[in-house]
Amino acid sequence: MSTYTEDKRKVTTLRLIEMKRRGEKIAMLTAYDYSMAKLIDEAGMDVILVGDSASNVMAGNVTTLPMTLDQMIYHGKSVMRAVKRALVVVDMPFGTYQGNSKEALFSAIRIMKETHADCIKLEGGAEVRESIERILTAGIPVMGHLGLTPQSINKFGSYTVRAREEAEAEKLIEDAKLLQEIGCFALVLEKIPAVLAAKVAGMLDIPVIGIGAGNGCDGQVLVMHDMLGINKGFSPRFLRRYADLGTIINDAVAKYVDDVKTGDFPNEKEQY
Repeated sequence: MSTYTEDKRKVTTLRLIEMKRRGEKIAMLTAYDYSMAKLIDEAGMDVILVGDSASNVMAGNVTTLPMTLDQMIYHGKSVMRAVKRALVVVDMPFGTYQGNSKEALFSAIRIMKETHADCIKLEGGAEVRESIERILTAGIPVMGHLGLTPQSINKFGSYTVRAREEAEAEKLIEDAKLLQEIGCFALVLEKIPAVLAAKVAGMLDIPVIGIGAGNGCDGQVLVMHDMLGINKGFSPRFLRRYADLGTIINDAVAKYVDDVKTGDFPNEKEQY
């Protein structure tokens, strides 16, 4: 059980900023359904991300690009029904905000109205400035996302570490400053050098959440299926597996199949 569950107050965007100011690290994890979100929330999670990574771990797609707005709203609704304490962030899926700020506002409003989530997250810097600003005019909190941005994987061509070169690192810094300036309440940095991530976290007033970005960030986020060992086909350096649920589930199901086949289940005490 987490040592931080004594604080039952609802986590808000303001509380995350307060956590940064006092040096308290922020714990963030993905969830996509009611049952898992309930367990994660009860364990003391600060932020739950309804990620478009559902495209990979829930739907079996190779990238996050196929995820639709309706699908993200479905997952967001499921999570929100379970959560009492954590701040819930819903990813805006590919194609719902890039290049069209009116569409971005419409999509963000749908997410907020239909899921009852606390805020949204989207990828990109200066190129999506207009969309972010338009969403913020509706009073919707926005979390930014820089570095490796999976929705742009076809542009990058690989999932290698981003911003190693000076020019890309400088652009990331400028984008991070911009996102804070226009009103984002927090920022995710994915798969960038730890020194760069720590530099960005140190220069911003808003919380910086890292994934594969070192321990100099204000918090960390992982995909639930990865850290619980359900998804075994993904093993980057930054991933720590806290359980091997894949093996546990496989063994349990195999035992169930065996018990049914042999007639051991149900026994006399398990029937009416």
